[in-house]
Amino acid sequence: MTTIDLHAEVFNPVYLPHLKNNARQQVFFGGASSGKSVFLAQRVVYDLLSGGRNYLIARQVGRTLRGSVFTEIQKVLGDWHVNELFSVNKSDMLITCENGYQAVFAGLDDVAKLKSLTPAKGAVTDVWVEEATEIERASIKELIKRQRGGSEKTPKRLTLSFNPILKAHWIYEEYFSPIAWADDQTEYRSDALTILRTTHKDNKFLTPDDVNDLESETDAYYRDVYTLGKWGVLGNVIFTNWVMADLDDPASEYYLPEAQRTNRRHGLDFGFSSDPAAVPFTHYDRARKRIYVYDELYETGLTNDVLAEILKTKQTRDIVIADSAEPKSIAELRARGVDVYPAHKGPDSVLFGIQWLQQQTIVVHKHCINMRNELSQYKWREDGQGRAMRQPVDRNNHLIDGLRYAYETEMIDQKPEYLPGIYK
Repeated sequence: MTTIDLHAEVFNPVYLPHLKNNARQQVFFGGASSGKSVFLAQRVVYDLLSGGRNYLIARQVGRTLRGSVFTEIQKVLGDWHVNELFSVNKSDMLITCENGYQAVFAGLDDVAKLKSLTPAKGAVTDVWVEEATEIERASIKELIKRQRGGSEKTPKRLTLSFNPILKAHWIYEEYFSPIAWADDQTEYRSDALTILRTTHKDNKFLTPDDVNDLESETDAYYRDVYTLGKWGVLGNVIFTNWVMADLDDPASEYYLPEAQRTNRRHGLDFGFSSDPAAVPFTHYDRARKRIYVYDELYETGLTNDVLAEILKTKQTRDIVIADSAEPKSIAELRARGVDVYPAHKGPDSVLFGIQWLQQQTIVVHKHCINMRNELSQYKWREDGQGRAMRQPVDRNNHLIDGLRYAYETEMIDQKPEYLPGIYK
């Protein structure tokens, strides 16, 4: 057995009491840059070194783990100088301590991996769901099933971490409503449940610029959610003409089997580091004025070669309309076999595109969580009295921008001067 010395200074003080917290369910939520994900990554390494715990770390889309939690845990290994005590399998996203205990990473989009998940030693004691607002309530039950077996001496734990984007979210109903959570509350603890709300003020490792960026936020909603770490309550949302549905359910009013998704339209909003590359994959029912969003891509850190392969897998040879602001990226995608064309942006094209989309019914497949989150949060800018201005806040709109690009040709009859040509 190897012994290492850890000083309390490596942790933010607000989290230190939770290093050995054994509550069955634990919720760490709050503002941006509050240090919650870093602490939970530290706790994973601490627990693996201590022995007795195996982790399943999950997000809605497995690939997004690579650039987030998987990388964060590797940073902890380096910061603590314990790399030699761990084996890191980057291709399978598997981290194994020399004592045999493991952290396994999986997406809810990879059912096969979830069902076959068996640690090399013992059972899965801990499930940590990062960005938990991405997932459905039913997915939590599926993850809990992976915790069967093991020793009664090691209590099992389910941990959720997220920014509190909307008070209407199922997480609020499930965990916060039953305990009458107050807006200014920061903590709740019982044997069964822990809730901790933190903000950037709890993170001693931030730079002054980081703090200033958060504290200079003027929009009430974004200040509540990302600066103060409170549950968001939205007014002046732009889109109310959308529904979530199971497109694969024959009993659903919006049933749309894959064979009927023939009038396909896809749009690409580029991103890399802080912003995601975002693509809504859609089918258009012109007679009913329905846009069906049946799949989505929403990931950071994708180079153009990787993005091209994903697009070819998801949309085969369909046309993709991309943000014209990145001609080099468009050229690189075309060189790699993606049938991609630049969007035609004209004066007031954003407002006109929003107005056109508002006249449709947008049906979002139940698995397209990021599309749901954007439609829920995209809002008009407000004046000092809270009145909506005809100017959207340029946030939470990556997939929505892709949707506007995808349907430009449908807008020709209404305002042809914006769209001088047909792509193909």
